[in-house]
Amino acid sequence: MDVIDTHCHVISPDLDAYPHAPIGGKQSEWAASRPITAEGMVAAMDEVGIRQSVLVQATTNYGYDNSYVVDSRRRYPERFIAVGTFDPLAPDAGSRLKALTADGGLSGVRLFTSGSTVPTQGEWFAAPETHEFWRTAEQTGVPVCLQMRLGPATTQLVDVLGRFPEAKVLLDHFGYPDIAASPLRAGQEVAKLAKHPGLYLKLTHRNLERLQDVGDKAVEFLQRVVEAFGSERIAWGSNCPAAEQSLPELLGLAEGVLAVLSDEARADIFAGTARQLYPGLGPAAA
Repeated sequence: MDVIDTHCHVISPDLDAYPHAPIGGKQSEWAASRPITAEGMVAAMDEVGIRQSVLVQATTNYGYDNSYVVDSRRRYPERFIAVGTFDPLAPDAGSRLKALTADGGLSGVRLFTSGSTVPTQGEWFAAPETHEFWRTAEQTGVPVCLQMRLGPATTQLVDVLGRFPEAKVLLDHFGYPDIAASPLRAGQEVAKLAKHPGLYLKLTHRNLERLQDVGDKAVEFLQRVVEAFGSERIAWGSNCPAAEQSLPELLGLAEGVLAVLSDEARADIFAGTARQLYPGLGPAAA
C-alpha cells in the first residue's frame, strides 16, 4: 500500500547550525527527550516501507526558523517535502509566503496557534492583519496546516473558511475533538465543518488513540466524518517523534483503527489526499 506520512518532525543535534528557538520560549518535552534527525527518520521510514513523508517544522524546538526542515528536504528530495511554521501577522506576509514556497523550499506552511508550549488558544490567525496572507494562500494554492483546538476558536476558523473559500486548510489532529467523551458528538462537531470545501483533516495518533480506546464506538465518529468530508479530504500523519510510540507502532495503530473503512477510503487517507494537497510529492511509485 502506498503510504505517505503527512506529519513528522526532525531535529538536528547541531546547535550551531540549527539553534533552538521554541515558540513561547519553552522547548517541548518530546523535543528534548526523543528527537529524531532526518537520517533517523529515513531509517524509520525504510523500516515500515514509507517512501515519502512531510516534514512539519518542530515549532516547539525551532519556532519560525525553518532551516532544518528545508535543508533536510534538499538533502533527501525523493523522501521529503517540507512544511514550515509561518507568522501571518508579519509585514509583507503575502510576498514572504510566495518566496518561501517558490524558491524557499517549502511546500506548505503551518500556523501554530495552540500546543504544548502555547497553552492558550490564540485567535490571531483570523485577525484582519492576516488577510493578506490568506488571500495569497488562496491565490497560490499553498496548503496551510492549522494547529488549533475546536471550541471557542471554531468561530474564527469558520470566518477564515468563509472569507477565503478556495484556501486549502489542513486541520492538524482534527482540531482535537473530544472523542473520549462521546464519539458520536465529536463526529457531529467535526462533520459540521465539511460544508467548507477548502477544509481538510489531518488524522494522527491524537485521534487514533482515542478511537482505539472507545472500541466499536469508533465507527460512530469515523462514519460521520468520512461521509461528510469524503476520504479524499482526510490525510494520515504519524506525529513521530512527538508521539511516544515508534513509527511502526503508529502506522499499525492507524491501520488497525481504519480497518473498518473501504480499501478506497484507506488509500485516500494513507496517500491519495497527501498527493492531492502536495503536488511536489509526485505520483505514486509504480
